[in-house]
Amino acid sequence: MAQTQKTLDSSRMGEMPEGKLLLTLAIPMMLSMLVQALYNIVDSIYVSRVSEDCLSALSLAFPAQNIMIGLGTGTGVGVSTLVSRALGSRDERLASRTAGTAVALGVVCWVLMALFGIFGADWFIRSQTDIESIRSYTDSYLRIVTIGSLFVYQEITVERLLQSTGQTTLSMWTQMVGAVTNIILDPFFIYGWCGLPAMGTAGAAIATVIGQAMGTAVGFIFHFKKNRELPIHLRDIRLPWPIVRDIYRIGFPSILMVAIGSVTNYLMNIILIGFTSTAVAVYGAYFKIQSFFFMPVFGLNNGIIPIIGYNYGARKKERIYRTIRYGVIYASCFMLLGVACFQLIPQVLLGIFSPSETMLAIGVPALRRISLSFLLAGFCIVAGSACQALDKSMFSFFVSVLRQVVALIPAAWLLSLTGDVNNVWWCFPIAELMSLAASIFFLRKALKDMEKKFCQTA
Repeated sequence: MAQTQKTLDSSRMGEMPEGKLLLTLAIPMMLSMLVQALYNIVDSIYVSRVSEDCLSALSLAFPAQNIMIGLGTGTGVGVSTLVSRALGSRDERLASRTAGTAVALGVVCWVLMALFGIFGADWFIRSQTDIESIRSYTDSYLRIVTIGSLFVYQEITVERLLQSTGQTTLSMWTQMVGAVTNIILDPFFIYGWCGLPAMGTAGAAIATVIGQAMGTAVGFIFHFKKNRELPIHLRDIRLPWPIVRDIYRIGFPSILMVAIGSVTNYLMNIILIGFTSTAVAVYGAYFKIQSFFFMPVFGLNNGIIPIIGYNYGARKKERIYRTIRYGVIYASCFMLLGVACFQLIPQVLLGIFSPSETMLAIGVPALRRISLSFLLAGFCIVAGSACQALDKSMFSFFVSVLRQVVALIPAAWLLSLTGDVNNVWWCFPIAELMSLAASIFFLRKALKDMEKKFCQTA
């Protein structure tokens, strides 16, 4: 029975029409990412009803929290790609050893972030603001989510293992269990329902950690019961250098991209708080809202990467081309929907955060101007994921550096010199134009290198 299931999975990954296969793998992940986006925004909605300072606090914590998540997802990109290739080339032992290594790496990532939460959180917060109330709210939130981050790393690990074998529906349920648990618990801990103490941002952090723990438990239950083609043996939970090296050769550029994004958010917070803390709250609200359009595209990428990875291992270049083509079409549709919402109903979108008149005055033009970048972002995201799956992760890294280091922050700083915070938001479309040009160049190069490799090994 197990062998039959493996044959069916291989047939699907290597033979099912690409558009149908991509939707089959991606829709569960897109739905789970939408739930994840809901979970992300609910925290902010709840704390915004405590005060605008609480909302600003989550915005200031976001760069560090993003690095925490990026460390896990970047590792997961390497794990997922390596496992998919191993299964595509029928090396089941390598796939199993990679799964065990992923679990061990999750523990290492947790230790690193817990040390940051204990020793570095205070400095990180003070470097962004001297407003005592915002600092206090940020500190209580950030320390809890970093010290409790063991569960987020193991949850990401098991999700990627499920995705690598095409079990995206189970991966979706893993994320949904964690997200729904968090959403349900938020008001109890934030507002003090049912006799619990009202803990504000600290309560939001506690609910987050509990949700991640629930997702981890359910994910491993799914893995051990349903993902038997990819067993995790106790003897494989270790850190063999060749596998660790290969995981991070693929995934480290993703981690660097997230790190660069976090530095970008950190510097943007500093630029914006020079105008008013309300601008920081707007920036945080934007990131929560845009996740409803970007997170499904990232879920789509979670379907693209294993398909390309499998067919790269199987030397089926036409399936790779068609997968990329369908990915760009689907991603662009989501981005167009985002543009429409941000242009037509920005007041409605901001209204969920109980905004002041000042927040609306800053936020409405911000959403309209930033959303123009969405028109180009869909292609850039899919191109970056394709490069990663084709063993050209550094290409994605170069595009991210160009977009954020070379374009976004310098443009934001120069525009801030006009003295009008509304001008700062134009930095996003400017940066995306540069990203588009670089993405086209690097994707074409990755595909040419693929064809050369296939010719040499034919």
